[in-house]
Order: sequence, then structure tokens, then C-alpha cells
Amino acid sequence: MNNKEIIKYFYEMVVSENLLNELPQYISKNCVQKVGENEMFIGIDGMRQHLVAVRKTYPDYKMEIIRQFEEGETVISEFIMRGTHKGEFVGIMPTDKVIEMTGINIDRIVNGKIIEHSGAVNTFEAFWENGLIKPS
Repeated sequence: MNNKEIIKYFYEMVVSENLLNELPQYISKNCVQKVGENEMFIGIDGMRQHLVAVRKTYPDYKMEIIRQFEEGETVISEFIMRGTHKGEFVGIMPTDKVIEMTGINIDRIVNGKIIEHSGAVNTFEAFWENGLIKPS
């Protein structure tokens, strides 16, 4: 598989189907998360913890890659994530609503594994549209 195919498979199959035992095949043990100019080590365990936390909030969530761009080792993926809001998230109690969020993941791949991950999810828009947050 090329880098775009690896990323698409990772999000649409490994993440969406909660195949956490496959993480070492796709995540480098030295993986970092980038936020702006800052980066922090997450490794395989950090990625697992993140995915477990998301799964607690949206136990049935699935990701669909709708567009990708590649330059060198970097793959940018636009996605839609859909899941039923069954767990508390940042003080917002479960609603049992199916929430749809869009976002962008930016992943750098070296030797077939994600070595850097960053991105953004449009949670504000999704929460606003579903009445989970209101003006003060």
C-alpha cells in the first residue's frame, strides 16, 4: 500500500472497527502529536489511550476519509466521523444523538508507520448544530 492507502485503511478499518491490537503495525513507537509548533510524545500507548477515550464517548463511531492529499512523507486526510453520543465529553452529558463531525488529520509516515500526527476536528459546529452548546 502507498502512504494514502495506509492512512485510509488505518482510519476506516483499524480505528473505525476498534482494532487496537493492530496499532503497532501503523503507529511508530516514537510517534509524536503536533499541536502548532509544539509536539509531545504519544507512541503506541498514547494513541491507544486516545482511541479508547473517543470510543467511550462514541462507542459506535466510524471514520470515513473523503479526500486526501500527499506531499513527500505527509498525508492530509479530510474525514467525517459519525457516532452516537453515549458518554460524557468535556462536561456535556450523553444525548444518544448521532453526532457527525468533520475534520482534518495530518500524518507523517516513515517506513509505513505514522511517526507524526496532528489535525483538527470541528467539534464546536457539531455541538452547536445538535444543541449541545448554547449561547450564554
